[in-house]
Amino acid sequence: MSDRIIYLDHAATTPLDQQVLAAMLPYLSEQPGNPSSIHQLGRVAMHALDDAREAVALILGCTRKEIIFTGGGSESDNLAIKGVALAQRQRGKGSHVITSTIEHHAVLHAAEYLEQFGFEVTQLPVDAAGLVRPDDLRAALRPDTALVSVMYANNEVGTIQPISELGAICHERGVPLHTDAVQAAGMLPLDVDALNVDLMTLTAHKFYGPKGVGLLYARHGVPLMPQINGGGQERRRRAGTENVPGIVGLAAALTMAEERRPSYVARLRELRDRLIDGAVGSVPQSWLNGDRERRLPNNANLGFACAESESVLLLLDQEGICASSGSACSSGSLEPSHVLTAMGLSVEHATSSVRFSLGQGTQPKDIDDVVAALPTLIARLREMAPCV
Repeated sequence: MSDRIIYLDHAATTPLDQQVLAAMLPYLSEQPGNPSSIHQLGRVAMHALDDAREAVALILGCTRKEIIFTGGGSESDNLAIKGVALAQRQRGKGSHVITSTIEHHAVLHAAEYLEQFGFEVTQLPVDAAGLVRPDDLRAALRPDTALVSVMYANNEVGTIQPISELGAICHERGVPLHTDAVQAAGMLPLDVDALNVDLMTLTAHKFYGPKGVGLLYARHGVPLMPQINGGGQERRRRAGTENVPGIVGLAAALTMAEERRPSYVARLRELRDRLIDGAVGSVPQSWLNGDRERRLPNNANLGFACAESESVLLLLDQEGICASSGSACSSGSLEPSHVLTAMGLSVEHATSSVRFSLGQGTQPKDIDDVVAALPTLIARLREMAPCV
């Protein structure tokens, strides 16, 4: 076991930035007020929420009233999909929802949930790079389509969707578009008008903010049925006492992420390409999953023939290298990633793929050490379990 840790799993979560922590600390201790209280400590908390909402709205190019703070990305996705679909049907706008085959499970399972209540769900296919084809969306839209949900950038292979074009198609037909932009913050522009989106999901822990807090942007006029009932918080769209420290942290983290985005993206892209070229060039029968260019700057999803991804991850961990896989163990059997199989990969290739996701602390030496470790590690696995 190595004493040095190389953390290349930023797509799963990012460490809390110390400046973000500093912004949160007063609201974890000496400023404990509930924003709904009318006394001075309550007013301090409410001012903090107002400032955070304003900061986020400035980055997204929307009004503060269009920002709903939530408990994270999954809640925001559920609120968007269930909330809009159910409200649309209540208004007689239809019971058809469109999404894609490579969405996060928070989106896919929310859509599947709606099927219990008579909704019909269409999952758009993707090409070998993981891209949704605009013509497929255009063909799938129907008079009874209530909502379309397509992610901005994929969490496994980093593919960036043509969201603005997809949004324009939706708007031609008067259908709202939701995008899960969880992986995009700090990497891609978030202006909601330029992207032609009506709803957008973000979560703080993907851009060096705290876990357990996120937001949903919901364009004014888009019908939305609350999914948590209780008090009148968040303009009656999401009940529950607001997580003031978390929301302050989210706003601080998003502001920092947007300010440093150009230099951050350039640096990560260079390190990402160094990893891809080094790994594919040094390990026989290896490949990159997804499009080389139209991908997040920090994402390298690599496949290694005859090397099961779970075993690769265990050996990497012994070397102090933290990465992840799109596959998961279920009932003792290895299940292939739904994203990779939707892109046309065989089960064998899908279960031989590893995601490396870089971040703020990643150094050139980290990349070089990973590239140096991979050939021996993969060869060892292939010797233990030769290809049949």
